[in-house]
Amino acid sequence: MLLVVCMMLAACSGGTTEENATAGTAGTTTEGAASTTEDAEDAEDASGTKVVQDQFGEVTIPANPQNLIVFDSIYAEYLIEMGVTPQMVLLTPEVEAEYRPAYFKEHGVQVIEVEQYQYNYEQLLALSPDMILTAGEGMEQGVYDELSKIAPTVALDANSEMKRAMPKLAALFDKTEESAKVLAEFDEKATQAKEKIAAVLGDKTVLVLRVEHNRYRFMGPKGGSSSVFFYDILGLNSPEAIKDSTDWFSQFSLEFLPEMNPDYIFLEDRTLVGYDTKKSMEDLKASQVWSNLEAVKNDHVFPLKTSQFVSGVGPIGSVKLMDYVVERLVP
Repeated sequence: MLLVVCMMLAACSGGTTEENATAGTAGTTTEGAASTTEDAEDAEDASGTKVVQDQFGEVTIPANPQNLIVFDSIYAEYLIEMGVTPQMVLLTPEVEAEYRPAYFKEHGVQVIEVEQYQYNYEQLLALSPDMILTAGEGMEQGVYDELSKIAPTVALDANSEMKRAMPKLAALFDKTEESAKVLAEFDEKATQAKEKIAAVLGDKTVLVLRVEHNRYRFMGPKGGSSSVFFYDILGLNSPEAIKDSTDWFSQFSLEFLPEMNPDYIFLEDRTLVGYDTKKSMEDLKASQVWSNLEAVKNDHVFPLKTSQFVSGVGPIGSVKLMDYVVERLVP
């Protein structure tokens, strides 16, 4: 009887062990298979490519770049606000909007400091990007070809203006819905600012005047992206004498100032690396034509930093600039 009982206990114990082993193996196999499938999908996503159109033609890029470098800090801001965080961004500290370095640090973007208007190809190669993103307008074919040797390069068929560039960036990264939301929120703020300005200024005119080394230029109301911001988005009225100007900035002599004679002036002391505008500014303010302008006599001349409206526009920067303009024009 003891022998029979022992044999029965041994059989039960063996069955339990086998069942446990089988269950454990089955569970591990199923979970392992699921994990392997997910890993394979992740690897496929990471290594997949797609073909897009840019300023120079078709280019094959990673579907999900892992080391994206953005040449334009404005573009990097657009991407971040849409939910795409690039790994690196190039910027020149001397001419960069003041808020941006901290903004990039907050979002974990590595800032690569570079010289203005210079491409250090060896430096870029050492950064090992798997994709380069930049504005295409104004880029030379030779520069694009050199960049393409380093990594797949998208020279976007656009400038820095938000409503042109942002939808195209969104299309690259499948963020159209997010882009539309950001633009809608901006439009709402812009409409409010435009209404405040119109209620106070009416048909009074505003001039954006740039002081450079040995020359002066005015912003044309039908020129570049900055023109769109001031004269379209905010609805400012340009002086009648330049209302049809399609140049972003046009050179003029001081004798032309009385013909424009704006009610308000935003005065830019042009900032460039190694650039001195001190004498030009002194000559302007010492001239008789300057002191006789309506804007000058009424103390309606406001400083404007180059970085505020050149590199500083974007969902964040444009609102900051908008607030600044409203604060100056609306008592």
